[in-house]
Amino acid sequence: MSPIRVAIAGSTGSIGTQTLDVIAAENARVPGSYEVVALAVGSSAVEVIEQARRCSPHLVAIADDAARREVADALPGLEVVADLVEVVGPADVVVNGVVGFAGLGVTIETLRAGKRLALANKESLIAAGPVVQPLRAVPGAELVPVDSEHCALHQCLRSSIHPDREVARLLLTASGGPFRGRTADDLAGVTVKAALAHPTWSMGPKITVDSSTLMNKGLEVIEAHELYGTPYDDIDVVVHPQSIVHSMVEFSDGSTIAQLSLPDMRLPIGYALGYPQRIGSPFGRIDWTALSRLDFEAPDRSTFRCLDLAYDAGRVGGTAPAWLSAANEVAVDAFLAGTLRWNEIPDVCVGVMAMHDGATPNTVDDVIEADAHARRIARDLLSKRST
Repeated sequence: MSPIRVAIAGSTGSIGTQTLDVIAAENARVPGSYEVVALAVGSSAVEVIEQARRCSPHLVAIADDAARREVADALPGLEVVADLVEVVGPADVVVNGVVGFAGLGVTIETLRAGKRLALANKESLIAAGPVVQPLRAVPGAELVPVDSEHCALHQCLRSSIHPDREVARLLLTASGGPFRGRTADDLAGVTVKAALAHPTWSMGPKITVDSSTLMNKGLEVIEAHELYGTPYDDIDVVVHPQSIVHSMVEFSDGSTIAQLSLPDMRLPIGYALGYPQRIGSPFGRIDWTALSRLDFEAPDRSTFRCLDLAYDAGRVGGTAPAWLSAANEVAVDAFLAGTLRWNEIPDVCVGVMAMHDGATPNTVDDVIEADAHARRIARDLLSKRST
């Protein structure tokens, strides 16, 4: 049997490196199960050179000019290109682990090519939902979420043959991040170090900050609506600090089905790579004799304002989710740079959304312009704060 050909966009990030771990484990179990055919990064030359030497891909895409020259010099004979979307061509499955709006092109091109998209880049679906949705109908195209919560929902929904009629609500679980139980006054002086100290997950800085503000969970609510078509009134968030229950689906007969495992992103990555089958390498296996308790509580929406900002943007629809995603990226960058306080991140988002123009995107260019417009407003608001 021919190997499954995998391209990894964002190969040197958390999702990318763990994807390589999963592939190595599966190939050790069944030699030749997977072949890494393409890698893509923004500028991480040293890391992608090491990965390419280890995996022998057909192609490496690297956006930064200087880094691309460095990679080409180090790997003579390997095709090295500038456009990240070129990784789609040689692949059967494309893992999109690019952080932020930059992952949109890979999402669009993978679905347009009628291939499986293992999606870890939530911003591209959130910002471009109206443009992405029609592409899911392309013959052969399938979108399997890599995000732990949406992968959990995907697995739970497989228990129903009529989810459009039988689902009562989706329940997204949130760890609560490093500041669960803290008040707004407690968090007035949060440091970057404290915001990056996630209690259960190891993620990149942007996503980790989003987890601390609950913006990550809010964006996941929008993503759940886009992925599964569930109305916002039927999508709830519950805080579950152990991060063992990754999400749940409540059905019309009162049954709730949950997906449980130890927090390990290699499980949803492996699920997306092997779908519709399951891989044979176990990740996140629970020792049920050692698991003592599972706790659940309602999120503190007054302290963690970003959650309801996302619900509001999702209900508005059109380019509103794109505006919110863009505003949040700019605000988080400013926080990480030390020019904005943690508790001011939602203030920037509120300021940007107050100027939303109500547009609906029809093309990728519309989404790109919406993103750029919101970023300009966010940066203008930040510049006024600093004067």
